[in-house]
Amino acid sequence: MRDISLHLMDLAQNSIAAGARLISVDLALDDNGVLTMRITDDGRGMTPEAAQRALGPFATTRTTRKVGLGLPLTQANARLTGGDLTIASAPNEGTTVTCTFYTRHIDCLPLGDLAQTIAALVAAHPDGPDIELSLTSPKGESAFGTAETRDILHPVPLDTPEVIAWITQSLREQTDVLFGGER
Repeated sequence: MRDISLHLMDLAQNSIAAGARLISVDLALDDNGVLTMRITDDGRGMTPEAAQRALGPFATTRTTRKVGLGLPLTQANARLTGGDLTIASAPNEGTTVTCTFYTRHIDCLPLGDLAQTIAALVAAHPDGPDIELSLTSPKGESAFGTAETRDILHPVPLDTPEVIAWITQSLREQTDVLFGGER
């Protein structure tokens, strides 16, 4: 992966594959440069054993491709910075993946284009699952939610090109303010 937002894309796709109806994404940057990315879903969840296996490079539930690299690559990139990745999950209760990245470490990937990542998820899945995004840094807080956006824009679908462009621009402005415009 070339940036953190692509890890987020992969983890969100895991949530979608697990049947999640709601995916909450929290990105928080603290004064010490620690970026915490937490993805919580209400999907099928996993047993503790399955969650541990999911961190292995060849574990997958897919039948079309026998390689699952998203979680192990995210964990490896987090660990390169001195951070880590943890999974909290239970069957039928969903999953929370928490990643920490020390952004001041020389090996930390850039944040990437978070706005484009979220917009791509919305465009690919306009009718759900709902995505709730929360951004926090010493510069402030911001939030975005597809359910609220869908209600406001009804009957205009979220995958309309103008809506996707608006979501991208709005999130890009928020990201620039809160995370310093680093992509």
